[in-house]
Amino acid sequence: MADQRLSLQQRLLQKLSPQQIQVIKLLEIPAIQLEQRIKSELEENPILELLEDNEEDFEESDESQSDDEFSLEDYLNDEDIPSYRLAANNYSKDDKQVDMPYSSGVSFHDSLIEQIGLADLTEDEQLIAEYIIGNIDEDGYLRRDLLSIADDLAFHRNIDVKLQDLERYLELIQDFDPPGIGARDLQECLLLQILRKKGNDSTCLASKILQETFEEFTKKHYDKILRKFEITEEELKVAIDEILKLNPKPGSSYSNPMSKSNQVIVPDFLLDNLEGELQLSLNQKNVPDLQLNSTYLDLMKTYSVNKSGASKGQKDAMLFMKQKLDSAKWFIDAIKQRHQTLEVTMTEIIKFQKEFFQDGDETKLKPMILKDIADATGLDISTISRVSNSKYIQTHFGIYPLKYFFSEGMQKDTGEEVSTREIKKILEECIDNEDKRHPVTDEKLAMILKEKSYVVARRTVAKYREQLGIPVARMRKEL
Repeated sequence: MADQRLSLQQRLLQKLSPQQIQVIKLLEIPAIQLEQRIKSELEENPILELLEDNEEDFEESDESQSDDEFSLEDYLNDEDIPSYRLAANNYSKDDKQVDMPYSSGVSFHDSLIEQIGLADLTEDEQLIAEYIIGNIDEDGYLRRDLLSIADDLAFHRNIDVKLQDLERYLELIQDFDPPGIGARDLQECLLLQILRKKGNDSTCLASKILQETFEEFTKKHYDKILRKFEITEEELKVAIDEILKLNPKPGSSYSNPMSKSNQVIVPDFLLDNLEGELQLSLNQKNVPDLQLNSTYLDLMKTYSVNKSGASKGQKDAMLFMKQKLDSAKWFIDAIKQRHQTLEVTMTEIIKFQKEFFQDGDETKLKPMILKDIADATGLDISTISRVSNSKYIQTHFGIYPLKYFFSEGMQKDTGEEVSTREIKKILEECIDNEDKRHPVTDEKLAMILKEKSYVVARRTVAKYREQLGIPVARMRKEL
């Protein structure tokens, strides 16, 4: 029989309180979302209100709220308050925070469907065309093959359609605006656009290049294209310029207001340089000060004095309002803790990178990791990560995401430790100033860095180049 032993282990587990969870959630969101979060809390909690000085700032966005404002009496008159309204934690872990929708014009797909209405199609044909459009992605490409779409129509819509008919419907859609829509790959997308242009010599040559030598074009094997078409470098350059004017993502011509790229950046921090003295402040422009509603507090005191003669409905209402009071206090405290944590963290980042913040010289950025700031502030690394995520600082030389200031370090051959960002900056400058007819290879870049006392392997140069989004030398070649 195997030897069976019992062992007693002691483990320390930390369970986060609702207040701590609330602070963590508030730390994660940037200033622009904090404003919406506060508005949401004001709408849900009658005991929470703005300080009088802040009311005008929020008056326009909250003017409809006054008509629907409810009082304590509404609860006192209700004998049957549902139990979920009395729960201490009236939320689910599956609850999602829904952002307010943006108002926008005609969407990309709506525009295509509107154009179907101009075509002479039967009801079934229009349904098929709309189904194809539904499979076109936001970039404007049809990524699914037509055979799969035919199967979907047969199984889900009970429509039997031949492959050649689907091709015909797709060709119809490809005539829609914007040009290049409904293409199945980049080559077809560019061809659809170039074929719509008037047929001068350069567009005709551009069309031939895309049709017959697309692979050579994408790999910039210009010598092969020159030999095949027996043309001059100048003729090739003009044709390639025509191709480069085309849109590789035709769907992107319809701006999506919900995409991050179109959202306005609201800085969380403001940094001023006053005669060499750096002054940091939180951007509180749209973040109001909050207080507890004195009217409700007085009502609660009145009813607490006479609670012995209160009815069941009154007691239930008082319990609910007590929970709302606790929630309001927690929220105000969480906002204050958020402000303090943000300020402490950003202050230490500025201290660490003081030389950079003086004039914005990227080469003055020091190697800095999350642990450096965690040690300086006494906060947990996860807290520093939350603060630096999705937050921005406005300086006198530009707006920067906090993540920008964190980077690994390496040693020069002199023993001096420098940021990898400094090395990347040098790589960018070398590539920006290179002869585009003979781009600098990664091996040559490594040699240039070595001459500047940065001993970096060729594979490391390749990694940094890729992180910068710069293609290999062959792909940077120009005529």
